[in-house]
Amino acid sequence: MKDAPRQQFRSAAHVSGAATVKPKDYEAAAEVEAGNEYAAWALLRGTEQPLSVGDLLEAPDSRLRICKYVGFEEARWFVPEPPPQASLPAPLSGAPPVAAPEAPQAQA
Repeated sequence: MKDAPRQQFRSAAHVSGAATVKPKDYEAAAEVEAGNEYAAWALLRGTEQPLSVGDLLEAPDSRLRICKYVGFEEARWFVPEPPPQASLPAPLSGAPPVAAPEAPQAQA
């Protein structure tokens, strides 16, 4: 996790359930092969890049786990909602419907 978002994450209240994380707050660091997230934590704790609160682990099946003070919990990438479809405003009540202009007909 990048430093600025890490500070916000560390000071935020703990909530249960899956954490929603934004890709812009993370950068790939290293790959480690381990049986689970706790084994990965143990392998990395004595290295130059140990796992810290807020760091993510991504499993080969794309599941995300986030490191928290209480251990590892499920995480999901934030997916923004698509913008609403542009639609025509509803006609005013009592106003006659507006017909679409007819296409000119070719004369033979």
